[in-house]
Amino acid sequence: MKIQSKWLFFLYSLLILVLLVQACFFFILKASPVLSCLLALCLMTPLLFLLVRFLLTPLLTMTRKTKELAAGRLEQEERVFADKEWRDLSKAISEVSAQSKRRIDEIRREEEYHQAILGGMSEGVLLVDGRGHILLVNDALQRLISIPSNVNDKTTLEIIRSVELEEAIQEALRKGTHKTFEMILPSSGERTFEVNVVGIPSSPKEGQQPAEAIRGAIAAFHDISRLKNLERIRQDFVANVSHELRTPLTTIKGYAETLLEGAWKEEVAFRFVQVIKKQADRLTKIVEDLLTLSGIESKGFHLKIERVSIPDLIDDVIEFERRGAEKKGISISRSEILSGLSVQADRNYLEQVFINLLDNAIKYTPEGGRIEVSVDEKEDRQILFSVKDNGIGIPKEDLSRIFERFYRVDKGRSQEMGGTGLGLSIVKHIVQTHGGRVWAESQPGKGSTFYFNLPKSPG
Repeated sequence: MKIQSKWLFFLYSLLILVLLVQACFFFILKASPVLSCLLALCLMTPLLFLLVRFLLTPLLTMTRKTKELAAGRLEQEERVFADKEWRDLSKAISEVSAQSKRRIDEIRREEEYHQAILGGMSEGVLLVDGRGHILLVNDALQRLISIPSNVNDKTTLEIIRSVELEEAIQEALRKGTHKTFEMILPSSGERTFEVNVVGIPSSPKEGQQPAEAIRGAIAAFHDISRLKNLERIRQDFVANVSHELRTPLTTIKGYAETLLEGAWKEEVAFRFVQVIKKQADRLTKIVEDLLTLSGIESKGFHLKIERVSIPDLIDDVIEFERRGAEKKGISISRSEILSGLSVQADRNYLEQVFINLLDNAIKYTPEGGRIEVSVDEKEDRQILFSVKDNGIGIPKEDLSRIFERFYRVDKGRSQEMGGTGLGLSIVKHIVQTHGGRVWAESQPGKGSTFYFNLPKSPG
């Protein structure tokens, strides 16, 4: 009201002033009424311009501030005006600007927080809108299934090409239901995922059905490939253990029943008892190897680390295995080793690694063969050990699996030689527990070489 009164006062004053100037021109200068009016208007125009500019300046300033606020330029200084109404309006606009800035900052921080959560997740996350078009894909999903970064406003079928996933998302958008299923994606390297798809509800309006209140859906991808692989290993392990135990148990049971039926009085009784003892020894060896593996893999397993002299260790192991090798006419030798070369290791378990590798080499090397143990000191403070033979060798397709439990290249021959199928698996676990790696190279008919490395002792 105060601004309106001021405007009216100035307008009335200006009108009176124009009439007075016109009267002066008419009575004093004897000008005609029209000319008097024109002269008065020409004289008063600059004054009128200054007056209007003075009156409109606050309004123009407020208009400019409002436009800047609408354009997102929120950093505004509050202007001080003479009139209380303009001061209040300027203050109100500045408060709206400050509140908008605070709200935008809160939204930005919340968005950064959500992005940090999604970026830190190991599970893949896919978010779609109510039309089924992609709104967001986190970094983990891009890594897991190798999809491009620019996927916004595309459908999941275009990007992932899974009919089952698309159907689950569409069902979640229609009904708001939750669905969990497993899927294998070729684009991920044949990984297996457990996918959870759920609809995202919005606040339903009055008279709106629950299904119409779904504003989108989210799909979470859990990589369960390792769990599936462990499950397969467990099933194979149980099947293999059952098979390995069934064979000697069946033999023992059969020979024992034959003896109980009266064969113990005959000449074959002694041979039957020898067979029973041999199979019992085999069962004992299997159980011992299983207990060794179980102990190495247990959480409470600890190595007794000490400084182990490599030349002394290898000489002791070769001497231990020499008798078994000489029965087949096999020679065991070692390369030249520096007398002071040593490793930090558990001597008992390291001995078992060499014993298992030498036992394996003796079994699969024909009579008159050769076995050589070598040690090389590498530049990266690693010591490379190798056990080389000129035996029957291993087919290329079997090399990647020979360290698995109970895996045998020739099952019949291995069982005939008394092997449990656990020796190389024990070697692998002992070497890995020491921080090393084990592998093999072989050519069928030309022999095999087993390698493993361990960190060199400091000093």
